[in-house]
Amino acid sequence: GAILVAECRDPVKGETFYRPLGGAIEFGETSAEALVREMREELDEEIKALEYLGTLENIFTFDGAAGHEIVQVYDARFTDPTVYGRGVLAGYEADAGVEEFTAMWMPVESFEGDDARIVYPNGLLELLRSRAA
Repeated sequence: GAILVAECRDPVKGETFYRPLGGAIEFGETSAEALVREMREELDEEIKALEYLGTLENIFTFDGAAGHEIVQVYDARFTDPTVYGRGVLAGYEADAGVEEFTAMWMPVESFEGDDARIVYPNGLLELLRSRAA
């Protein structure tokens, strides 16, 4: 009933939003291999039992610049079960120097309803709902 997300902020829009962890696929690796590597790099955690859920195409504006990404969405399990009991996890993004971020478990319903928090990529909730049905 919860997903692991990072809280982000768009300084131009003044918008706080959430997105699942992940990153770019490097040449020669599959999307599943990239996810395993990204969890190791960003959280220093191992994952297993990856299940491909679907692909989302996300066209967006962030910090005043247009962006376009193809997102491969997976469900996975952490090999260390204590990860699920932690409310927040310290993360590190090394793309632009070392930037710290906080990952947190958020109930899926916190992204639904009138006072819903924003989650990207677009279509993620619908994909998760279709898999739960």
